[in-house]
Amino acid sequence: MAEAVSEVLARFIPNGVAIESTAVSANADDSEGHAVGPLRVYGFLRIDQADDEENSPGLSQQHEETREKIEEALWYLGRIRPLPPLQFRIVQENDWAEAWKQHYHPILIGKKLVIVPAWLTNPTPERVEIRMDPGMAFGTGTHPTTQLCLEYIEEYVKLGDQVIDIGCGSGILSVAALKLGAGSALGVDIDPDSVRVSHENATLNNVRERFEIGPGSVSEIRIGLYTLQSAQLVLANILAPVLIKLLDEGLGDIVMPGGSLVLSGIIAEQAPGVEEALARNGMELTSRKHFQDWVALLAMRASSPL
Repeated sequence: MAEAVSEVLARFIPNGVAIESTAVSANADDSEGHAVGPLRVYGFLRIDQADDEENSPGLSQQHEETREKIEEALWYLGRIRPLPPLQFRIVQENDWAEAWKQHYHPILIGKKLVIVPAWLTNPTPERVEIRMDPGMAFGTGTHPTTQLCLEYIEEYVKLGDQVIDIGCGSGILSVAALKLGAGSALGVDIDPDSVRVSHENATLNNVRERFEIGPGSVSEIRIGLYTLQSAQLVLANILAPVLIKLLDEGLGDIVMPGGSLVLSGIIAEQAPGVEEALARNGMELTSRKHFQDWVALLAMRASSPL
């Protein structure tokens, strides 16, 4: 009934109505999330300041009349199929463009790194600074999977290394590797927004000239669409089912002999499946890191025989 309810509300709410899921579950066999549970249909009616002051804490006569009309229309719709009760509440207006920034603070990672929101000053200038402007892309440094990857990068990247980042998101992992001494990096992602945001964050951190960014995944790298076809350090912070699929499609082959592969985005209970995929594709698991319910894995590709 969500569509029918939204049609009713839209008659009275000029700025549009939204339908959202109250929960999302991850399909174990896919990389996509799926809406589950009841849907919520809502919209906003503006209360002018004059009305608010005159009638506070209640609503103006006009808003009370609108409320009665909405209740009446939904009552008739509910005769077709029962509906949950209609709810009204007053929401204080905020400057959301600035308010969301209050939730972001500098984050210390490992022994050397600090992630600094672009509008703040670095509180620890002795650390290697990664400046991020959170956008639509995943990877601002607040999520455990990103932090686990950054810890591995800090430990294993070497001066002059080449780095490949599969599913680069915001570009944070490649930016960190470059600022820690990597010579060059390639980041690919199937999401155009991620490619755009990675470009912006590379520029913000003054590593754009060493960071190649574009659309794609493992297959595009293997067929030579980009400058790098293999690297000493390969990163993939995605989801376990996708990692398993990519390993079976040759993810390990873009790791140079003797190089390292960092995998993250793995829920603890799904780690055994990723470890099995590493083993059957000739990669040696050498380390695990845990953070809350998340796991990151480090695997090595054997050096070429003499």
